Amino acid sequence: MSDRVRRACGLAAALCVVVLIIDQVVKDVIEHHIVLGEQVNVLGPLKLTQSHNEGVAFGLANGGGVGLVIVTLIALGVVLWLFSRDPARPGMWVATGLLAGGALGNLVDRVRHGHVTDFIELPHWPPFNLADCAITCGVVILLFIYIREAERAERES
Repeated sequence: MSDRVRRACGLAAALCVVVLIIDQVVKDVIEHHIVLGEQVNVLGPLKLTQSHNEGVAFGLANGGGVGLVIVTLIALGVVLWLFSRDPARPGMWVATGLLAGGALGNLVDRVRHGHVTDFIELPHWPPFNLADCAITCGVVILLFIYIREAERAERES
């Protein structure tokens, strides 16, 4: 394994762990300081609340249970497979670390509590959490990487 690949793997793993720890600590603070359903004004339209989500990100597919655990594990497998194809690809470690950390953060909740704790509330949007933010950012980065690669390949052909 080359130094670049080893470094990318280490960075992805470290980012994954950081995202997982921050997500779990913040959820624990929310669960201990905000009553379920309570809203706390933070800044402008941003509110903190505690809500429980049995679905996927942003409350989609509510009530998925064991099926969502399996889908999450499959999605993690796909992310790790994509990463393994070229771990030294620029930005790939960031996308992988964010996606894996966010998925694991919500998976830990789902396995421990049977639901995911959401706490960020914006107008006209279902409550979400930091793991959801990490997953969304990871997907955007991953798409950007593949779009940039496709454009580069098109220019070269």
